[in-house]
Amino acid sequence: MSAAENNAVEKDAGAWRRRMLVLFPLLAFLALAGLFMLRLGAGDPSRIPSALIGRPAPQTSLPPLPALERDGKAVPGIDSADFKGEVTVLNVWASWCVPCREEAPLLLTLAADRRLRVAGINYKDEPDNARRFLGRYGNPFVANGTDRNGRAAIEWGVYGVPETFVVGRDGHIAYKLIGPITPDNLDKVLKPAIEKALAAPPS
Repeated sequence: MSAAENNAVEKDAGAWRRRMLVLFPLLAFLALAGLFMLRLGAGDPSRIPSALIGRPAPQTSLPPLPALERDGKAVPGIDSADFKGEVTVLNVWASWCVPCREEAPLLLTLAADRRLRVAGINYKDEPDNARRFLGRYGNPFVANGTDRNGRAAIEWGVYGVPETFVVGRDGHIAYKLIGPITPDNLDKVLKPAIEKALAAPPS
């Protein structure tokens, strides 16, 4: 091989090494991102853990949805003191949330259980739209607070609507369901979590 050819080969090899040095961090990042998405997408998203499980419910006080009534009485807002003494199923919902419409009949089923109370946090919604939603799909909530700016949802560690929490009589969060309530997860995970909270001795 002539000196010119040898120089050309070395030049090509150097250019290839420089390209690899540039591409390697990108390829490593893409591989890690792919692994993360694979792990995140595997299984039920409702299994994402919550740091609040076992901790006291956030000290959330939210105003009521104006002019909302249930059984002829005004529905109050959310007061954190009300979480103590009764098992509460707290649902974070919005009128613009399509899965919220699908889970609405299941929330009404839960609301028929007199051993617990079903409460709601209306997330970043317009009052008129929220009232129309409950008028159309039914109102399961004995209390419903309006979270217009989303601050309360941040305190509760909400990833997105809908989400549902089970709060025990001691005021501690016992369970969190991410995503809509479905007939399957209602029977397999949500009802067992409620039964466990109901069976727990009062603090």
